[in-house]
Amino acid sequence: MSWGRPWVFRVALACLVLGLGRPDSATAQTASGQAIIREIQIEGTQRIEPETVRSYMRVNPGDRFDPARLDRSLKNLFSSGLFADVTLRQEKEILVVTVVENPIVNRISFEGNDRLDDDTLSSEITLRPRVVFTRTKVQNDVQRLLEIYRRSGRYAATVEPKVIQLSQNRIDLAFEIREGAQTTIEAINFIGNRHFSDSDLLDEITTEESGFMSFLSSTDTYDPDRLAFDRELLRRFYLNEGYADFRAVSVLAELIPSREGFIVTFTVEEGERQKFGRIDIVTTLPDLDPESLRGHLIPEEGEWYSAEQEEETVQALTEAVGNLGYAFVDIRAKLERDRENRIIHATFNIDEGPKVYVERIDIEGNVRTLDRVIRREFRLVEGDAFNTSKMRRSRQRIQNLGYFQTAKVESIPGSTADRAVIRVEVEEQSTGDLTFGVGFSTSGGVLGNVGLQERNFLGRGQDVRVSSTLSTEQTAFNFSFTEPYFLGGNVSAGVDLFRIENNSDDQSFDVVRNGGSLRTGFSWQEHLRQTVRYTLEDQEITDIDSDASRLVKEEEGRFIESTIGHDLTLDRRDSRFDPREGYMIRLRNDVAGLGGDVRFLRSSLGGSYYLPVAEDWTLAAKGEIGSIIGLGEDTRISDRFFIGGRNCRGFQFAGIGPRDRVTDDALGGKNFYTGTLEFSFPLGLPDQFDIRGRLFGDICSAWDLDRANADTVDVNTPRTSVGAGLTWSSPFGPIVIDIGYAVNKEDFDQTEVLNFSFGTQF
Repeated sequence: MSWGRPWVFRVALACLVLGLGRPDSATAQTASGQAIIREIQIEGTQRIEPETVRSYMRVNPGDRFDPARLDRSLKNLFSSGLFADVTLRQEKEILVVTVVENPIVNRISFEGNDRLDDDTLSSEITLRPRVVFTRTKVQNDVQRLLEIYRRSGRYAATVEPKVIQLSQNRIDLAFEIREGAQTTIEAINFIGNRHFSDSDLLDEITTEESGFMSFLSSTDTYDPDRLAFDRELLRRFYLNEGYADFRAVSVLAELIPSREGFIVTFTVEEGERQKFGRIDIVTTLPDLDPESLRGHLIPEEGEWYSAEQEEETVQALTEAVGNLGYAFVDIRAKLERDRENRIIHATFNIDEGPKVYVERIDIEGNVRTLDRVIRREFRLVEGDAFNTSKMRRSRQRIQNLGYFQTAKVESIPGSTADRAVIRVEVEEQSTGDLTFGVGFSTSGGVLGNVGLQERNFLGRGQDVRVSSTLSTEQTAFNFSFTEPYFLGGNVSAGVDLFRIENNSDDQSFDVVRNGGSLRTGFSWQEHLRQTVRYTLEDQEITDIDSDASRLVKEEEGRFIESTIGHDLTLDRRDSRFDPREGYMIRLRNDVAGLGGDVRFLRSSLGGSYYLPVAEDWTLAAKGEIGSIIGLGEDTRISDRFFIGGRNCRGFQFAGIGPRDRVTDDALGGKNFYTGTLEFSFPLGLPDQFDIRGRLFGDICSAWDLDRANADTVDVNTPRTSVGAGLTWSSPFGPIVIDIGYAVNKEDFDQTEVLNFSFGTQF
């Protein structure tokens, strides 16, 4: 087919034909010698109406054969994109316009594409079926397709368009694609680094060299945006190590001749390492004593300079001053450099900031989650005085919901100088968990568990859980529903239903438990929350063996348990799901006897403390103690404490505590304690795998019965265990593996080495 020639040649030809040659002697002329157009004839049109062609012309019948106007007419026809070729010629008093129409696209296909599907490629191109085909359009689409392959790391990809001629001036267009190999990073070099080795700097950036384990991640593929981010990571690293004059001069990526890989070179200027000198606080606010704020200074004189510590100090001072009632403050760090002694003096100036109020809160990125679910977590509302500390706390509360992969909260200028708009950008993640569990033990046999949880039901922030456990010796069903903001208030409400049947062959009795509970919760202050609940349970102990323990025989029958209780929780952790810093304390009390057949008082106190010892390395200490006493009667087996499993690794669930030697039944203890010292750390794998390891040591015990006999064993010696484990937030759901070894144990305790759980998410 003809692609057409440049219009400049057509203009030259038109000039020769229409005005520059000698006119026919019989042709009518104007006084200036130019002929008059008596008629315009259109030739070559098939789909396009002749009037459409005339609409692009700049001459009409009765006009002169003016070369300038004919030139503009020719340009207009070519620029319309409708024609592959256009010629103008003069036949006496007639202007003949001959056109060759561009074909119509009948079908578009892609060949050779494996990594990207047809729908993805089709969304990138502009040509569509029943659209006019032009050479310019197809060339632009080829560049678009190459760009999308480059964004996916395939710089060796080629795209060649093939045109198949059809009848009626139609074509089929096929893009023949050779995707090529993924373009990886073959080598990363650093120039100018004197104080840190290349391997040190490689640990600080996200881009990696292609290697043996590269198939597990995509960080070894070329990505210009990632390299720009790495440049910023290098800057932050050096600034936090004391190199205040550091500069990342450039980052250069060179494509090797085979086009299958890049060599990346970072050029840096480190400068000299500097220390903090004098650190002062200066304020212009009345009645504010700067010395009272010195406890919030993070850096100390003589330490290496750190930009991160400087920023953290500004945030800490902002929060502290805000808590003192100063809503509008402006805190800036003024640095004075002593280059000769390599010292940086820091002065934190606390001034009265501009009075800024929250104009509105804009929320973006929430496709499923309702706006009000996010808004109710804010500590600020429209019209409030803007407060950085409250905005930061709002972001943490939104992140703690667990509904979003990322939650970015920032302030931008409002409509006037004293107004600020808070913009929230969230990226939703799966909030449903479909978990499967399978296990085996000599006492419980084969068991399976399936659980379904939706933490953001219908995008309303409601929590719904259903789980069922089925084994050769136990069947359990649980249902739970929680509304975190009941009737729009800051009070949660929930309901729980359960049914548990236990008919273990290794146990001398069967138990059936049916019941439910109602609960509500509210916050006394930002970090202190209380939950109150009422539980009604129907328990029945049947099929007791004739040689069972007397303690078990005495509990045969059916009884009703009516319990009211509460939890009081102080939570100052930085995250509920993956805490790295802070602490949590929880007090729990339950009283049975408000109706029913059972009376007791049961209490427990637990807590945890998380200490970051290095970046992404955390030391955690956890512990809990508990006790139960009967109110005018003995306690029952089902109400006492059972220790082992997740709260004391290396031992089976209920593997510790009073036990009947004859039946091997766990009887539960009236008192217990557990303690854990755990050190968690990254395993050095790429961050996107999110795999962390841990080392732990557990100590625990459960003891004391109301009445004992010769068949029972009950000692309060401490049991200890040590071990290691890992947690992987895999694409299939969280996988938790712990290997624990019992160090100190009694001969009647039941132990286990491996504790494993996994699930999948949707």
